[in-house]
Amino acid sequence: MNTKDFLRLGVPLGEATRRATDFVCKFILGGGDRSRLEEEVKTVLANPTAFVDDALRREFAKALLNAPPPPRAEPVKYRQWGQGLEHEAVMQMEKACLLPVSVAGALMPDAHVGYGLPIGGVLATENAVIPYAVGVDIACRMKMTVLDIPVRDLERRPDRLTRAIEAETRFGVGANFRERREHEVMDADWSVSPITTQNKDKAWSQLGTSGSGNHFVEFGLFTAHGKIRDLEPGTYLALLSHSGSRGTGAAVCNHYSKIAFSQFKDLPNELKRLAWLSLDSQEGQEYWKAMQLMGQYAAANHACIHKQIAENLGAQVLLDLENHHNFAWKERHIIEGVEREVIVHRKGATPAGQGVLGIIPGSMASPGFVVSGKGNPESLNSASHGAGRLMSRKAANEKFNWKDVNRFLRERGVTLISAGLDEVPMAYKNIREVMAAQSDLVTVLGQFDPKLVKMAPQGERPED
Repeated sequence: MNTKDFLRLGVPLGEATRRATDFVCKFILGGGDRSRLEEEVKTVLANPTAFVDDALRREFAKALLNAPPPPRAEPVKYRQWGQGLEHEAVMQMEKACLLPVSVAGALMPDAHVGYGLPIGGVLATENAVIPYAVGVDIACRMKMTVLDIPVRDLERRPDRLTRAIEAETRFGVGANFRERREHEVMDADWSVSPITTQNKDKAWSQLGTSGSGNHFVEFGLFTAHGKIRDLEPGTYLALLSHSGSRGTGAAVCNHYSKIAFSQFKDLPNELKRLAWLSLDSQEGQEYWKAMQLMGQYAAANHACIHKQIAENLGAQVLLDLENHHNFAWKERHIIEGVEREVIVHRKGATPAGQGVLGIIPGSMASPGFVVSGKGNPESLNSASHGAGRLMSRKAANEKFNWKDVNRFLRERGVTLISAGLDEVPMAYKNIREVMAAQSDLVTVLGQFDPKLVKMAPQGERPED
């Protein structure tokens, strides 16, 4: 018998196939009947547990028990929003829907290529979490605070607002505070994972920082179209931020991704970055708890930034809104006509359940939107998390120059404190087209127009 024969019988590729070959050789060398080989292999395949103590068959049986289930022959159902999406991003979604643990999916209109799952990809799985379907920057999130500062201060006193941003957060890879911020998240249980235990001190030093990549802190004008909670309709000065769980979140992703890869060495190459952890396993439970902690930590980062800036300016908060992306949730959805609990990964996608408030930003020179979810089941209650990149960072750095970009920003009344060329507005899709493509997913409640923007300076390695 050869590999083709084993595959025909249903032996998984990789270690199981190798052990099947060893078993066949030993069976024949031990005087076994060649005509019975296929029947022998089928018997072990049918019930490998029965042979884990059998001297001749145990290694084959163990390999079968440890083998990942084969990819699906056809991808599970998913729906795509938006037109003209990157072919490779669509292919990444297709491949993710071939995973044996996948049960449903959706692709948002801001989608572009990511690691494993595309940015803008939503994937529901059965009792399994995929580190790279959550993302490297675990619990990256948005937060907007409407302040009682006069909107005219954006033009009359911009230096005051700039100084507040510069004083109360830090940008760049490894950015931290010498005098550490205080937040109750540091009293949480950081021993849920060896990685969070090892990185607690680092996390504390980075509490209240913003990092690099597409992370930002900016002041702008927020126009509420109707009443939002206790905020009356009108135009206000608001603070908007985007960042996540910093170096500790990246360390959690790196550690548990490697564990997942090691458990599924025989996954096809195109699926390797989508290796998963069973939530019944110790590693899966560790990752899940660490992810939850990173969610609390990311929220604390934003809370510190917004609290410190408001205090710096002596301002009162009129409205606070925030939401995660790059996270996984246990939710109940109807899958193939049956309601069941699934793990919904939203990598660069915003929760948009019925009535759930969220923030979908544009770019440094295009509007963002406060939205209310419509609870569309086909999107697994999700929407885009922004405009989405139109081109790679490398392409943006090669194509644009600061002279043209600064003229573009001035024409739109935007003052840029710092950023890299890879984050200029022209590197992003048209946010209005993205919003139009998901009108069945969210209702727009208000618009944020950026006016004073700070991101990590040119040359910083992106962390998003």
